[in-house]
Amino acid sequence: MKILYGVVGEGMGHATRSRVILEALSVKNEVLVVASGRAYDFLSARFPNVHKIWGYTLAYEQNAVKRLKTALQNARGAVAGVPENVRQYFEISEKFSPDCVVSDFETFAYLYGRNWMLPVISIDNMQIINRCVHDPSIIEGFETDFQLAKGIVKSKLPGCFHYLVSTFFYPPLRKPRTTLLPPILRPEILQAKPEAGEHLLVYQTSTSNTELPEILKRSKLPCRIYGLRRDLDEDLRDENLLYRPFSEQGFIDDLRTAHAVIANGGFTLMSEAVYLHKPMLALPVGGQFEQVLNARYLEEEGFGLYAPTLTDEALERFLPMVARCSDKLAGYRQDGNRALLAKLDELLEQVAAGRGLAPEAIEEPPSIEAPRFTER
Repeated sequence: MKILYGVVGEGMGHATRSRVILEALSVKNEVLVVASGRAYDFLSARFPNVHKIWGYTLAYEQNAVKRLKTALQNARGAVAGVPENVRQYFEISEKFSPDCVVSDFETFAYLYGRNWMLPVISIDNMQIINRCVHDPSIIEGFETDFQLAKGIVKSKLPGCFHYLVSTFFYPPLRKPRTTLLPPILRPEILQAKPEAGEHLLVYQTSTSNTELPEILKRSKLPCRIYGLRRDLDEDLRDENLLYRPFSEQGFIDDLRTAHAVIANGGFTLMSEAVYLHKPMLALPVGGQFEQVLNARYLEEEGFGLYAPTLTDEALERFLPMVARCSDKLAGYRQDGNRALLAKLDELLEQVAAGRGLAPEAIEEPPSIEAPRFTER
């Protein structure tokens, strides 16, 4: 089967998840990948048939998304990006002609599939916002942000043949053609053996979070920090803080041996920390409700703590909780890679049999039970 696979470029979690899926799909299928931003760089180094497209990006400042800067940044990018995407569209139509589309929250491949009336399979963690029912306590204080995020996610990939949603929490489903599955993890994480350590692993996607270092210094705890100083070629020590240049293996080693993790509310690192039984203090990036949702479910499951920002008080609340969270995490087990790839194979068999275009105008009542692959 010929598959067009789209990967959004904002946030590396989509690319690392897609790497695992693409390795499996490429064994039996002919796959053409379209990706933007950092996802293109990551995937093109690992797969032969990856095409670069223009995609939406976010502008950050002080650990928050800046909407005006984001809008201006994307308006400038679209001037050259949209014509290039149009060229790619016609080239794919002429030279590849896919039978099916898989999209990891990526619009170009989705629109291609819809235009050519192809089955589209969605694989991501974002659709949980729209396709599940969330308790009012999870969205309390963020009701407007929730409705906005829900509208964006709903409009991003509507009417797909099926939605495969990666998650470590399982709210009730409210939409049909939806399957909740444990997170897909890269092989390096699956092979990592967790050990008890003394350091905090700190990861920040924004380099402008200037208050964080002083708070960490006052804790007196050893901290290994990634992301805050991206100009480094080697380790830089500042009292109890060790700034580290990014190294995949170095990061995984620091994660598997950490006492606990302090990071944003991004799904990928959070799911890796949960898998490796590392309690996490989650500090969602401002303006990204999905990270708030992840962080609040993390706390509800007993795997960590949600805090709007890092403060001395938040750190003082979190550290005494680490032992209790570790006990809760000790029973967590999953095999998300096997589960999702098996379900994807099942869906592709339905597509091959001509059953890939389910009636979209008929919304059935929720009837799919979210499979649980955790043991606690």
